[in-house]
Amino acid sequence: MLKESSEASTMHAEQEENIECVLGKQKMRCNLQRKRNGYNKNNVIVASIVTIFFIAVHRDVVDASPNKDIQPQVRINKCCESFEIYVDLRCTSAKEANTSEWSPVFTGYEGKQNVKVDEYKFLIGKPDCGSMQIWPVYHDPKNHDYLFLFPDGKLGHYIKNHRVADQEIDEDEDYEEVTELLTHRTRAFLYHDFEQGHYCLEKAVFSNNTKESWQFAYVCSPEKILRWTDTDFLLRKVLNPIFHGLSMIILLIIAIIYFVLPTLRDLVGNIVTTITICLIISQAADLVRIFTEFGNHVSFLIADTILYVSMLGAFFWLNSMGYYIWKTFRSRNVFLRVTDGRKYCWYSSYAWGMTFLLSILAVFAHYFLDTGTIKKQYLFEDQETIGWLGMAVFFTPIAFIVIINLFFYVTTLKVMNRINSYGRIHNKLKSNFIMFILIFITMSVAWVFFILSWLKTDFLLYIHIITNFLQAPILFYICIIRQKHVSFLLKKACCYNEAVTHTSGADWNYGDELTYMNGNNY
Repeated sequence: MLKESSEASTMHAEQEENIECVLGKQKMRCNLQRKRNGYNKNNVIVASIVTIFFIAVHRDVVDASPNKDIQPQVRINKCCESFEIYVDLRCTSAKEANTSEWSPVFTGYEGKQNVKVDEYKFLIGKPDCGSMQIWPVYHDPKNHDYLFLFPDGKLGHYIKNHRVADQEIDEDEDYEEVTELLTHRTRAFLYHDFEQGHYCLEKAVFSNNTKESWQFAYVCSPEKILRWTDTDFLLRKVLNPIFHGLSMIILLIIAIIYFVLPTLRDLVGNIVTTITICLIISQAADLVRIFTEFGNHVSFLIADTILYVSMLGAFFWLNSMGYYIWKTFRSRNVFLRVTDGRKYCWYSSYAWGMTFLLSILAVFAHYFLDTGTIKKQYLFEDQETIGWLGMAVFFTPIAFIVIINLFFYVTTLKVMNRINSYGRIHNKLKSNFIMFILIFITMSVAWVFFILSWLKTDFLLYIHIITNFLQAPILFYICIIRQKHVSFLLKKACCYNEAVTHTSGADWNYGDELTYMNGNNY
């Protein structure tokens, strides 16, 4: 019994041992399987990362490799939406205007036309020029004004160089064949290539003639290279503004002297003060017009208007001065019954009334009647300057004033020659007459060269710059230095603690108290 029980216990132990062994092997197999599964997952992750890395590198290599068949998308600046065009320079649907939409036509740098560009993209809107002026331009071969859209998206603008003699440009040559124009950039044309963002192109038609279309562009005024050794640049952009500033200072000194000194505030003195103020305003307006590349913050139309109005007012006041002297010499009684202040108001109503009336007519003519050469040739949306008809309204009266002042000069000179003896009053009138003639000659010469500067000649423009500057010092000499009683009054006002002596002469045959003299009712 014992033997059987021991054998049974031994068999039971062996069975337990076998079970534990089986369980132990199964556990090892499970652990081994888990480790293998973990290794497989890690391998998959690593393989995925490596694959993604190689794909990215491969793409970079492919993109960096040169491929002539792949071209970047060309960007074209368009003023209106893709389905719109300009009708009377306003964005309007092409369907509404019964015309086709605008499609770009590319021209190669070597002059080849209708160059094919596979892909291009429109950027809508006018260019942002910042402080530079924005200019409207039309493609007008008849007037030698060309616009070329290049395959890289740049816009070329070619225009006739008016500084070059017309003989260098063959009027009969067909520059529509642009090969020679683009490959041989001669002095006969001015040209500039506008980068993307500095222009916008558009098709333009007009409501009165929708069948005829134009290629239109807004361009930013190109930045000019400063060439300090260039004589033209120095005269136009450096010396000319300095001359204007000095002229305004000199004219302001004249106005202050005639306004501050009480004995100079008679009728003639007040007229001289008003003339100098008008000339100061005209110099300031002309100073604005010098820097034509800046236009967003200043209206050149307003600057032109102020320039012409002030110039017209100066000549009307000069005409009033001539009329006063002419009428006084012809009068039997040179003593006044009316004060200078009241007479100044009368002359003011004439001078300012005519000035503003003609100015209103000139502006009206510019906006409503000037349909001539300027708008036909250049077709600007808003003209930056007064048109030819408006300038004619401004400057034709000045021409008549010059003729009338010549009449005052001749007739007054005849009256003076018939006078046998001069009293103090006549000596004062004679001094005022000489001052009037010298001012008249100075202003007339400056006005003539101002008109001549409109011609496309650098020489005449340089003469105008010089004469315009010399006008102020000459007026200072005429009104201050040459007038001995004015010099005496200045010395007396500045050096009142010292004894002031004066030189004897015809100018001193009248006292300062006679500057308050009265005359007839004119």
